[in-house]
Amino acid sequence: MNHDENLSTSDDLTQYKDALDREGLVVLPPEVTGVSMASIERCGEALLKRFQEETGCEINIEEGPLGHLEWPQNIRSGFLSNPDQVGFAKLLACDRGFRDLTVNPVVNALIDHLMGRMPLSRKHPAGQKTRRFSSAQGLLKWQGESGYGASLGLHSDQGALGIFAPPRPYCTAEATTAFAANATWCLTDYTKEGGALAYVPGSHRIDHEPGPEAARDAIAVEAPRGSAVVFHGATWHGAFPRLLPGVRLTYVAYYRHASVHSQENFKITMQDGAWSDCEDPDVMRELLGLDDMFPYTVAERVYPKLVKG
Repeated sequence: MNHDENLSTSDDLTQYKDALDREGLVVLPPEVTGVSMASIERCGEALLKRFQEETGCEINIEEGPLGHLEWPQNIRSGFLSNPDQVGFAKLLACDRGFRDLTVNPVVNALIDHLMGRMPLSRKHPAGQKTRRFSSAQGLLKWQGESGYGASLGLHSDQGALGIFAPPRPYCTAEATTAFAANATWCLTDYTKEGGALAYVPGSHRIDHEPGPEAARDAIAVEAPRGSAVVFHGATWHGAFPRLLPGVRLTYVAYYRHASVHSQENFKITMQDGAWSDCEDPDVMRELLGLDDMFPYTVAERVYPKLVKG
């Protein structure tokens, strides 16, 4: 990725930050993130390979799964066990392509914008960054009319994951600090008929979770392959069913505020893993919180000792 990293801190991102503040979601085209189509293709191939390894079913982008798939009977239908969709976790350890997308400087600049900085300190005169990484997931979605139903599965990540129960005290017309944020990388084209993300513009400023009627205000996020869709953790979002042949591939890089637990315990899963094999190991180490004080595995303390005599 030979991308001018100055873009991540320059005024060139102002329009995207403003749109993110206003709408709760913004689409970054590949020419803005600087990600190559080779990187996107690598991640897509890794997802298809993971699918075949886990399911035993062959799959390709043009046709989707090439066999009949059946979920175990004791698995209830839901976000990651939908008849037309499957999700895979722990992708940072799966392929370097996902690690490179995770440390993309432009996406991280927008996540940083959403989550703000800690108070100034001697060690961090500009304020310590509060954004950390939460989980790395891949979603494959193929043709089918079931989807998430009439509600489009609308929810907010900060509500659905139990980070905060409504009402949202942090969410007002003046302040919308994000405690969770999502960067969905489109590994294939995103269209409404192709099962694109659905969202309600401005919903990150509403102090409750969406009801059944929210779907009437939802619009499709349509974006070309290679785009990154960044949105606030309070934004109402779901997805439209995929009505076209083939499969939609996405890499979901999920971020968190430093005050919120990660979904994946990276201090265990990645401490001895290939986390440093990426475009920016320093950013990756920071995102994974490998040097964070909490949660600690060894409590390093100095204790006084009894002086005898």
